[in-house]
Amino acid sequence: MTPTAGLSELSDILVSAVLTVMAEVRPKLIEAAFSGEHGEGENKRHADNFLSQHDLWMHSRYRALLASQLRSFIYASEEAEPELIGEEAAPDLLILVDPLDTSELAVRGLNGYTHIMAYSRSRARPVAAVVGDIYHHVQLYVATLEPDGQDRAYAITADGTRRRLFAREPKLLSESIVTNYLMRPGERFVPLSRQSALLAALAAAAPDGKQRGRIGVDFGSIGLCHVASGFTDAIIEFAKGFAIWDLAPGHYILSAAGGAVVDLGGVPLSLDYDLSTNERIVEAMKPRQKFVAAGSAQLAEEIVRVLSR
Repeated sequence: MTPTAGLSELSDILVSAVLTVMAEVRPKLIEAAFSGEHGEGENKRHADNFLSQHDLWMHSRYRALLASQLRSFIYASEEAEPELIGEEAAPDLLILVDPLDTSELAVRGLNGYTHIMAYSRSRARPVAAVVGDIYHHVQLYVATLEPDGQDRAYAITADGTRRRLFAREPKLLSESIVTNYLMRPGERFVPLSRQSALLAALAAAAPDGKQRGRIGVDFGSIGLCHVASGFTDAIIEFAKGFAIWDLAPGHYILSAAGGAVVDLGGVPLSLDYDLSTNERIVEAMKPRQKFVAAGSAQLAEEIVRVLSR
């Protein structure tokens, strides 16, 4: 297993692939939204998840684009079993993809996101990740291991402006916007409504007497990217947990921006996802991880203290 070279080029390849796929799929999704023909199909891999023809098209399109740019890699997509691409029997690079996150909203023209992450098995860590926002001006959230050995994160807008993402000043929970994937009524919204200590802490008055705490909705890796950008202050997942393709790209981007990602006991989550063997890769696709992700370790600790588990 030879360590991946040319890491800055690798992040450029991922950015190019995401921009290409988003540009190609956007008109298809808009047409689906206005026509009402959402292209839903049976999801044999994840029976409780919405699956459209657009998810499958993006899965295949990413595979083709990356195969034309990268010599050899393992392609681990939400929509299929891990697949070896190229001639190397044990390539260093694993490409993790969630082709279309929130696809049930994407086909309605509301929200749509796409995740891709490059993981070096010799380094036991991510080396590049891109989360794309199909419908908004802030289009890309990127993290990369740069030539000086430092991880850095950026946001890129539709006009090509690139902004560095960095650690924010710690906020109190009573002054924070905290998000959660609360869309499913029984599975997620009801458990959130029972988090009385969390909701009380958010509703508490700030030191100046104003009530600034808010609870909002967010989704997979994009939710962690919004924290990394300072758009929100934290995202929590305590009901079901996120699968690796929902969590890992955003986890890396938020970590590169100086944020914190911890489990419900307050223990920091490692970026080593233990993808050393083909067997471990298959196993890593199965579990779900509950977590608190915040702009600062202090805020993450405060949220952990008030969460009911």
